[in-house]
Amino acid sequence: MFLDSCRLALRRLPLTLLAATMLTTVAAALTRAETVGPVTDEIGVVKIPKGQPILIGGLLVLSGPDLGLGVDASRGAEIAFDDHKNMLVGHPLKYLPEDGGCSVEGGQTGATRIAANKQIVGVIGTSCSSEARGGAPILWNAGMPQALTSATAPALTAPDRPAGLQGIARFVYNDLNAAAAAVKYAQSKGYKSVATMHDGSLYAEQLANVFATQWKAAGGTIVAAEAISPSDTDLRPVLTRIGTAKPDLLFAPIFVGASGYLVRQAKEIPTMAKVPVLGTDAVLAPAFLDAAGDAAVGYRLTGIDSDPKLMGPKYGDLVAKYKAKFGEDPISGFHGNGYDAALAMMTAIEKVAKTDADGTTYIGRKALRDALMATKDLDGMTGKLTCDKYGDCGASYFAVFEYTSGDTSTYKIGTNPKKVYP
Repeated sequence: MFLDSCRLALRRLPLTLLAATMLTTVAAALTRAETVGPVTDEIGVVKIPKGQPILIGGLLVLSGPDLGLGVDASRGAEIAFDDHKNMLVGHPLKYLPEDGGCSVEGGQTGATRIAANKQIVGVIGTSCSSEARGGAPILWNAGMPQALTSATAPALTAPDRPAGLQGIARFVYNDLNAAAAAVKYAQSKGYKSVATMHDGSLYAEQLANVFATQWKAAGGTIVAAEAISPSDTDLRPVLTRIGTAKPDLLFAPIFVGASGYLVRQAKEIPTMAKVPVLGTDAVLAPAFLDAAGDAAVGYRLTGIDSDPKLMGPKYGDLVAKYKAKFGEDPISGFHGNGYDAALAMMTAIEKVAKTDADGTTYIGRKALRDALMATKDLDGMTGKLTCDKYGDCGASYFAVFEYTSGDTSTYKIGTNPKKVYP
């Protein structure tokens, strides 16, 4: 009778809601409180025998032109684990990162691999908002909370977000704040009219839209709003349309590959050749110089201001450890966020783990999720971190950077690109 009722209800739903409803119905039917050893938890308990590792997964972009976002954050997480001597509540700690590809499909694939390992207790990442949109519902159903490192789309922590996103705690800024920083910068330059461009990704589209709303509220004008595909290689028609609107600025929060085409091809359009372009830290990576070459010179982007005076008191030590461990300076702006995500996850595990007399440890899944979401006054690398009730925990400051050379060998945050605002 139960299954017959479910089938009848599902037939009455619009097809667009069918898959989501089936997942929710199945998850609700399967959810049962579980008692293992000394721990009872509403959605399950992970048992770690004495001597066995505690497993923490990672879902980050680790390949392709945007890999700098994920590799940089993952390296920060590794340093946080090193600072704990790769031990947690008496167990070795093992980190298992998966590639999310900075896409919905990649997030789904990576999250499915993670969820198949029932011993993983929580996940560092995602890097990209599209990865989170694809992967978070799968991890939610597996009972694995996420500590995001650079996925900034407002929808991920919105008050009306669906249940599948409610296992997310974000240890990076929300793009509502990133848009405000871009608006403030544009005002400081005296710009009046702005054009926007996005690539259809959750991150880029939401940030462009939020910027437009805030820019208009501040008295500015949006003279063009264009969209491209992440795989587009000829942006000249779009740039020509934008040029006819004569903007003072083009705000284009898109990723490395498309940004490379943008800055090179804009110089071929007479009406766009001298229009400044403002991007975001999605292109704070050496790969952008590979893609753009000399056309990168003068390109500006908003990003985290990693001035040691603004960061946590141990940030300088993090940079030194990064260079010692990986043989180079940080390759993007999210190593501190990766460290903080890992620190918050370990702190939450320490709060809820129970170890019996035999040395076996038990971690309640819902207890861990709740503890992560309740992070308060955590002394992180990016500042003091406290999560609000929707999972926003970031404490970032913003700056504007400008590329000074197209030579990849000169890439170094603070030099190329250099900080130009404030």
